[in-house]
Amino acid sequence: MPAHGPAGFAAVTEWLFAQKPHGARFGVDRMAALAAAIGHPERAVPCLHVAGTNGKGSVAAMLDAILHAAGWRTGLFTSPHLVQLGERVQVDRTPLTPQEILDYVAELRPIAARLAESDAGTQPSFFEYLTAMAFLQFARKRCDISVIEVGLGGRLDATNIVTPEVAVITSLAMDHCEILGETLEKIAAEKAGIIKSGRPVVVGRVPPSAGAEIQRIAAQRGARVISVTQEFGDELERYPHTNLEGDYQRWNAATATLAAQALAPRWKITGAAIARGLAHVDWPGRWQRVAIGGRLAILDASHNPEGAQVLDSNLAHLVAETGRAPVVITGVLGTARARPLIEVIARHAREIHFVVPQQPRACTHDELIALLPAAYRGGVVRAEVAGLFPDRDRCMAGGPEDVIVVTGSIYLLGEVMARLE
Repeated sequence: MPAHGPAGFAAVTEWLFAQKPHGARFGVDRMAALAAAIGHPERAVPCLHVAGTNGKGSVAAMLDAILHAAGWRTGLFTSPHLVQLGERVQVDRTPLTPQEILDYVAELRPIAARLAESDAGTQPSFFEYLTAMAFLQFARKRCDISVIEVGLGGRLDATNIVTPEVAVITSLAMDHCEILGETLEKIAAEKAGIIKSGRPVVVGRVPPSAGAEIQRIAAQRGARVISVTQEFGDELERYPHTNLEGDYQRWNAATATLAAQALAPRWKITGAAIARGLAHVDWPGRWQRVAIGGRLAILDASHNPEGAQVLDSNLAHLVAETGRAPVVITGVLGTARARPLIEVIARHAREIHFVVPQQPRACTHDELIALLPAAYRGGVVRAEVAGLFPDRDRCMAGGPEDVIVVTGSIYLLGEVMARLE
């Protein structure tokens, strides 16, 4: 496999993505074995651990911004990436470079091969390789503290080898049910798997039955529960402001605020640092306004039923603000996620352009169109990202007065952002 240059990087990333099938068997054993073989870098840097159905990326970015505002050198591990693989692992918001990824793969592959000699089941997955890179990068760059976002669930996620300063569960809804369970209580138990003995856990806005399950598990582990709903109540006016748009981002800001405040006094988290961090959060693709050829376009990753509820509110506000129905471009992975999203879009859109993200689980044009409610009377277009965005300052959907909304899978957002860049 080539080691240097664009061709070398392409080959390495192709090889990394090819490791995804190994990840079908969930559990922390493989990650624990890999971490031990590389000297347990996850123990070198204190962390906050963030799980949740929605909002965990935004809350992680908010915490990173708050910690940075407080003067600390921060590590941030999130997934998936939007445009570049290195976005998943950042130090002071500087992503891994292609060369660093090449070097880490060259370092980790022989170690993984040695582990696999004794047990083929220890061959790391794509996500476990990235998790190992994050832990190594944060240790070697001498981060003071890091924010680690769970990949999927919590209890069996590869990141769950950490013992965090604070655990965070941002939200909870029915998603990934085939893996996490068919009830809110079962999903809550999986998310609560990140709670560690004696370490506080901050819980965002969750359904009562899920909250009760989290409380039960926290009590077993002697972990103090800090509830956003109890601390901030139901009135939005009481929630902190952030530069990220949308009511739900204020809920996320409250979660991040309580998590930062739950850190030990040695971290010197002041109210001023929290306010400064929340005012300067960098987290693209979440109701993000951009200009394309002088037109307003909004990029928003809403990809599951809970996200569809938020999208409904945001689209209603957008129509009230602009006085016209938007043109919506959407693509989704899986019909269970697509159905509630398309029902919401159909209530607000003048025209819908369906696209198929370049992912194996992506819904086809026919599958998406079949989910349109019978009452929808707007336009329907089968489209491709390259045709809709032929260059960085042009969108072919709608007319010059139309507002464009790109929503659905985060992979779709990444494809569009790559065209715009």
